[in-house]
Parts: sequence; C-alpha cells; structure tokens
Amino acid sequence: MSFSLKTLQSSTSNEPDPDNAGVGKLVCLHICISCILHLKTPEVISQNVVFFMNYINVLTIAGSDSGGGAGIQADLKTFSALGCFGTSVITAVTAQNTMGVRSVHGIPAEMIKDQLQAVLEDILPVAIKIGMINRAEVVQVIEKELKAYNQSVPVILDPVMVATSGHRLIEPDTVNQLIEKLFPMVSLVTPNIDEAIILSGQEIHNLDDMISAGKKIVGKGAKAVLVKGGHLAGPIIYDVLISGTENPVVLESAFISSKNLHGTGCTLSSAIAAEMAKGNNLLSAIKNAKNYISNALQAGSEVKTGQGNGSLNHFFNPLKLIVQ
Repeated sequence: MSFSLKTLQSSTSNEPDPDNAGVGKLVCLHICISCILHLKTPEVISQNVVFFMNYINVLTIAGSDSGGGAGIQADLKTFSALGCFGTSVITAVTAQNTMGVRSVHGIPAEMIKDQLQAVLEDILPVAIKIGMINRAEVVQVIEKELKAYNQSVPVILDPVMVATSGHRLIEPDTVNQLIEKLFPMVSLVTPNIDEAIILSGQEIHNLDDMISAGKKIVGKGAKAVLVKGGHLAGPIIYDVLISGTENPVVLESAFISSKNLHGTGCTLSSAIAAEMAKGNNLLSAIKNAKNYISNALQAGSEVKTGQGNGSLNHFFNPLKLIVQ
C-alpha cells in the first residue's frame, strides 16, 4: 500500500508558496492498493479534496451469439440493465440466429488468456460470470488466471452444453475438466435440466429428481448449485438451490407463455453475478435475478425477433450505470 499527499497553497494564503503562486488550494490524496477490487477514478467532491469513484465492474467469460440473444451479448445487456459496467472475454464465436446454431469456432486459448489478463490487470471485476467453455485447454487457462486474480470474488458458472436447438456446444472431455478444475473455485453452478442430467448422471422428471441431481452435483465439488426447472412443463416453474451446508431452497415462479426464450440461462446467471457485485448475498441475488428475468420474459413475450426463438427484453426497466 502506498500513499502520496500533495498540497498546493492558494495565492490567497497567508504564507504563499512561491513555486505555486496563483494556484488554488488542492489536497489530493492518492491511495494505490493493488489488492483491492475497484480501480478508482477521480471525482472532485469538494473544493479541497479529491475522492475516487468507480463503476461496479462485472466480467463475463463466454461465447458470442451472432443473433444477439444469448452468450456475451445477453450478459452485457443484463449487466447494463442492472446498473453494472460489463467487460468480456470471448471464448468462442458462433454463427447462429433465432432458428439455431450453424457453426462454432473456438477462440485460441492463448488469445483467451490475453483477454483475461488484459481485463484482470486493469478493469478489476467484483463479480464474474462464466458461460460457454467448449474445450479443456480453455478450462485450464481460466482456472489459472482466476486463481491468480482474487479467489474471494464471486464467480457464477453457467455450464452451457447444449443449445436450445439441440446443437452440442461442448466437447465431452471438457465436462470432466469443468467438474475437476472449476467446480471447487466457483460460488454457484447454474445448470438447466439437460445440463443437470449430464452433470449428475441421472434422469430428471420432477422436483424430487431436481433435488437429488443437485445434491449429486454438490457431491462432485460444487459449493452451491441452482438447478433450473424451466424445461419441465407445468404452471409453476421450480428452481432449486442446493449447497453443502444448507437445506434445499425451492424457488417458485409463474410459467410465462412466450416463444422468446433464447438466452434465458445466460441472462439469469449474469443477473446473479450483477446482483452479487452490488453486494447481495447468494440467495438474495438469485431472488432478484429471478424477478428480473420474469419481467424481461413478460416484456418480450409478444415481440417478434426473426423467424424462431427470439430473445427476452433485457431493457424493460434499465437502471442508470451505478457510480459509487
């Protein structure tokens, strides 16, 4: 930690400084703390003191969706709508639209590493969301860079494996790498039903199955798991939060009839990250995120985007960018 204090005497002072004649009095305290999470930028609050303000920085590590409804695009929209400043590391580029995924191109691991280091060395995130990771070597890069950053920062892992169209987005050996290397270091894993089936190795047909599968995923090293039940038909949607120390928490929400469901998983996980970045605990962040996504789904339910599954309305009631 280093401190520098500079005082410039005013020309109206009783004892003027000949080296600074005519300069108004300014006291500037610059605090440089390399291990804190916020990169400060100056904002003059009073005549005499310069304080440092900052945005709430949230990083997404995920794939790009050319259709704009999911992936990096959905994450950045969500961060902005919830008042946070979003940064991104792109792991893959997809060619897709509302009708489905046409192709996937993985970004070279070295380029992913460069992106991560560029952001983590400068625009310091206070929460991180991880989405599509389709190769084992990318898992290894992310693990190494995040361990070197700050392991107290909340990290939300959305284990994107299969697109809504059924297109598989992850290589089989990458699943084991996710479990082994990232599960122990993230705050929450947010699989949907299909992903929970892959991760737990069991079928899921009802709420009891969701709880059982979630416990198995926690047993593989995850600190907490939110099993999302949106793929189970019914008038009530159940999500289940399971951690190693607490009883399962069942969260209910009303089913919203809409064709525009593309990107709901990306949006929920990035909303949880944004809410935790704003200081909410895990359960409160999940509840706030679920409320946000329900409203976004409702607001976008009658809007036509393309010929297939459109996106929800991320900006139904956006917040101004928070400065603190």
